[in-house]
Parts: sequence; structure tokens; C-alpha cells
Amino acid sequence: MQPEQGLPQPQRTWAILTVFFGLIMAVLDGSIANIALPSISRELQADPSSTIWVVNAYQLTVTVCLLPLSSLGDILGYKRVYRAGLATFLLGSLLCALAVNLPMLVAARVLQGIGGAGIMSVNTALVRFIYPPTRLGRGIGLNALVVGVTIAVGPSLGALILAVASWKWLFAVNVPVAIVALVLSRTSLPATPPQPREFDYRSALLSALVFGMFILGVDGLGHARWRIAGAAGMAAAVMLGWLLVRRQHGRPAPLVPVDLFSSRSFTLAVGTSFCSFMTQMLAFIALPFYLEYQLGRSLQETGLLITPWPLMVAVMATVSGRLSDRYPASILAGIGLAMLAGGLVGLATLGPDAGSLDIVWRMAMCGTGFGFFQSPNNRAMIGATPPERSGGASGAQATTRLLGQTSGTAVVALLFSLTPTGAARIALYLAAVVAALGALISLSRLRDASGAEPARGAVEPDA
Repeated sequence: MQPEQGLPQPQRTWAILTVFFGLIMAVLDGSIANIALPSISRELQADPSSTIWVVNAYQLTVTVCLLPLSSLGDILGYKRVYRAGLATFLLGSLLCALAVNLPMLVAARVLQGIGGAGIMSVNTALVRFIYPPTRLGRGIGLNALVVGVTIAVGPSLGALILAVASWKWLFAVNVPVAIVALVLSRTSLPATPPQPREFDYRSALLSALVFGMFILGVDGLGHARWRIAGAAGMAAAVMLGWLLVRRQHGRPAPLVPVDLFSSRSFTLAVGTSFCSFMTQMLAFIALPFYLEYQLGRSLQETGLLITPWPLMVAVMATVSGRLSDRYPASILAGIGLAMLAGGLVGLATLGPDAGSLDIVWRMAMCGTGFGFFQSPNNRAMIGATPPERSGGASGAQATTRLLGQTSGTAVVALLFSLTPTGAARIALYLAAVVAALGALISLSRLRDASGAEPARGAVEPDA
């Protein structure tokens, strides 16, 4: 089928629900385990410093597998890769719940990460075939809404489960959801045509090495005793990355989608996305420290005061998604990131006597800006690519998000190691600068006459 058609109702609704089920599980398991690390350490009698690999194993595996699996999606069809990802995630979740020691749990998390990468690598590509172009922005907006709400409720949901059950249930709850998604996916998801060609195994291995070394290197830079090793890892990642890009040039459908970067619109959308997600993590990690130690708020107050940000992201995601079907993404995303930068500067300039309302409206402004940016930019990125390269675009989108978040996390860690007392405020100012840079990159797309611009046509029934 072609993306110009989309799916008819009610198949469209069932298909998007199936996609959302998988996305919720994959995103949730990236963060929900954090809160359970002390419990896991006690029950499995593991060293607390070693249990961090319960989190790292999943995140690292997802990142290194995204591009290879998105390439497989182009070759085999997105439905097949998505369903295989669901099945692998289901098995990994079951093994996590049955784990009796830390090595078994970490190995199960690696399997879970492969499944999560299979789900996320073709997620946006499937949305492109589920919705016609006249409703693509709406579909991507709903996608962003699901991600925003999942991130917002993740810690609370994890705490709720731990309050009534063992940490094993954090993973066991995925099993029935994954089974339902697998059953629904068989008949509801669009059967996109495969593109028979040979899978580039060597590039897949090299890609995994590049991204793995980059993430470990960036993480090492944030810790004093690992800084030299981190710098060496980063240098190795850059050199291997150069070799990987050279290897990809001239290939008809490269695993690393260098062909898509020939589109200026796609390249600028990727740059904007990296800046935005780096900004997000700079702020999200710095804000709890800033509110507690700089503004003198309690732990409970801090949680409540941060809530307007993810709440407004969820609200604005669908609004901006609908708008992106009518107006250029460059303007919408640029305005959103400018608002985000303004909100961050407003937060960074607050003093200890700031009232709760002063904090809340600035948080809401940040969330509104980020939500206003996300859906239009994602729509522009996927719309700037030909239908047969939707998998490559989807993988690039997810990889950019994870690399931006990883970079933001590492920079905050580096700031705290260099200047512990002022790091949180500096991180907020730096986040504002990165957001402003993203806004400028986005607005520079205004002069492009791109295929990523909204398609206009007959109005379709709502999903």
C-alpha cells in the first residue's frame, strides 16, 4: 500500500492503538526500572553500583539496535519488524520477571532492549502508512502525546507498583499488554511492501560499535575517574563513525541513512531534534537540584512544581500535530523552541523568594514550547523522505532523540563534577542557549520549498 491511502476506519483506530501499546512499553521500560534499583540490589544481593546496568543495558541496547532494525524494516516490511520486536520484548519482560540474579536480569534487559528497538525503529514509519498525508500531523501528534504522558507518569506508576508488589511486577505487567498488542497487530497493522535487498551486516556491527562507544564515552566524561577513558571512547567513536559514513556513501539504501541527509529539510529537522532533546535532559536533570537547593523547595513540592512541564507537552502535542497539517513545521517548531528557551531563562533567573506561581507558569511555558515543537518537527522529518525510506527516517528520528538525551545527561554530570554549587543554574542557562540554537536551525528552513510541507486535501474522518 502507499502512504497516500492510509487505512480506512475502524482499522486505522485499531492500528494506532496497537502501535501505542508497543510504544508505551518501550518508552516506559527505559525509565521505570530506575526507581526499583535499591529494591533490586537488596533482593538479588547485588552491589548497588552494579545494578545501574539494569538501566544501562536496556538504553545501550536500544540505541545500538535502532538503525540496523529500521533498515530491516525497509527490507522486510515494517509490520514484520514491529511484531518481531513485540515478541522479543514480551520474552525479555518475562525473563526479567523470572530473574534470580543480577547477570540474568541484565541479560534479560538486553533482550528487552532488542525488542524495544524493534518497536521504536519502525514506529513512525508505521504511523506514516496508517494515516493519509492530510492527517499525518495528527497521527504524529498523538504519538508524541503518548510518549509525553508515558514519560510523565512513569516514575509515579513505578512507585505505585512497588508500593503494592515486588520489583518483578514492573516487568511482568508488560506480558499481558504485549500479548494483546501481538494479537491486534496481526490484522490491524498495514502490510507495507518489502524491498528485497541484502542486509549490510558489517555496517550494522560497525554502527553498533560507534553508538555504543559514543554513549559509554559521553557517560565517562561526566565522572572524574573515567574522564580519560570517556574521551578515548569518544575519539574512537568519531573515527569509526567517519569510516561508517564513508562506507555508506553510494549505497542505494544505506543502513545509516546518509542518503536522507542530502535533503536540507531532513538534515535541519535532525539538528533541531538533537538540540531539543539535549535541552530537555539538561533541564530535567538540573531542575530537581535547582528547586531543592537553590530555591529551597521540599522533595514533594519539587515534584509538583515540575509537573506542568510534561502536562503541557502532552496537551500541546496533539494541538501542534493538527496545526502541522496546515502550517509549515519550520515556523511552528521555531516558535516552540523559542518559547522553551524563554521559559528556561525565566526559571534560571528566579531567586530564593520566588513564589510557586512564578515557577509554575515558567514550567508551563517550557512544556508548551516543547510540545509545540515536537510534532511538527517529527512530521517534517518523516515527510522529507520517500515512502520506501520511512524506516530509515523513523530510525534516525529515534536515534537522534536518544543521542540528544544522552548528551544532555552527560553535560549535566560534567557540570556537577566541575562546579557542584552552581551547576544546576548553569545547566538551565545552557539549556536555554541550546534551545535558542534549535529555534534558529528550525527557522532557517523557511526558505526551503520542501516535500515535508503539509499536504492539503480532503478532510478525513478522525482517528
